[in-house]
Amino acid sequence: MLRRQLRGANLPRHVAVILDGNRRWARRQNGDAESGHRAGAALIGTFLDWCLDAGIGVVTLYLLSEDNLSGRSPEELHGLFSIIGDLAGELSDRGDLRIHHAGSRVGLPEALCTALSSAEEHTAGNRDAMLVNLAVGYGGRQEILDAIRAIAREEGQAGGNLEDFAAHLTPEQIAEHLYTGGQPDPELIVRTSGEQRLSDFLLWQSAHSEFYFTEALWPDFRRIDFLRALRAYAQRHRRFGA
Repeated sequence: MLRRQLRGANLPRHVAVILDGNRRWARRQNGDAESGHRAGAALIGTFLDWCLDAGIGVVTLYLLSEDNLSGRSPEELHGLFSIIGDLAGELSDRGDLRIHHAGSRVGLPEALCTALSSAEEHTAGNRDAMLVNLAVGYGGRQEILDAIRAIAREEGQAGGNLEDFAAHLTPEQIAEHLYTGGQPDPELIVRTSGEQRLSDFLLWQSAHSEFYFTEALWPDFRRIDFLRALRAYAQRHRRFGA
């Protein structure tokens, strides 16, 4: 019924997801954190199939934040690095996706950086495929800082000075230098597990996004939950600036 309701509806081009609740799911299953992260990773391929079926053009998945790198135990991070590296390889082998790493490589192990680069290179030719941003080592504040630094370097290399930099800097320039430069901003951001906060995710890009929060923990997220999120988006009257 939900799928029928969405036929011809105004759907987002770009959906971003904060995949929250893996560890709580694991505790309910009497498992460890790694079992929860593996359960969450196992759902991602299926979720991307739902997005493809809905005609979504861009998906951003918040897999590992910059804060996680200092806030999680070395044992949990080691498992996460391995899971994300395996996931990048699996997604790049599908043939119907284009993978992009959205984040900083600072603090990531070499093996994971290699896996992310390989996934990008392997899928670079899939120009008409759905674009999937893997937000790994991602921090929204750091992303904006990196963008401004990149613009400043370009200005300096062109012979400009700080006064020129300040006078000519525009929001469009900053957007072009973000990790998602050249992509549409997410119209819909979904967060699972009942939490209602951004957690330093897409701070610039989410300026006009619609938000959808669901109580479902990420490993329990079902297609009907996704369709409900799309229906909620389609029913909203988007007002910019108010």
